[in-house]
Amino acid sequence: MPEKISIINESSIPFRFENISGPKYIVRGPNVDFGLVRIPPGEDFKTHYHNQVEEIFYTLEGTCEIHIDKEMYLLKPGDLVQVPPLREHYLRNTGDAAWLGIFVKSPYDPKDKIDVDWLPEN
Repeated sequence: MPEKISIINESSIPFRFENISGPKYIVRGPNVDFGLVRIPPGEDFKTHYHNQVEEIFYTLEGTCEIHIDKEMYLLKPGDLVQVPPLREHYLRNTGDAAWLGIFVKSPYDPKDKIDVDWLPEN
């Protein structure tokens, strides 16, 4: 039997951190995660990787550094970056405005996240 079709308005879902920053999961499974992520100026999203999950980021607003396996790339509106499994990634907003992006993670596996103790300054 086909899955139920639903329409979700993202305004009804809070961002993870004080409803102003971090990820906002609009869809969690059963096949893919989809959402928004917001990083205010001067803040970051800690280094991590996934064993099986691929993660894609698409920039809507602002700029953000993404470090993939310790190499830095600058994301600006319209940029998309695809992070394959096993690649460490870290995001930091060094701009003057909040960075807002879309993220997609597939396949769905909420336990597939390994935190890494690394910052660009190290």
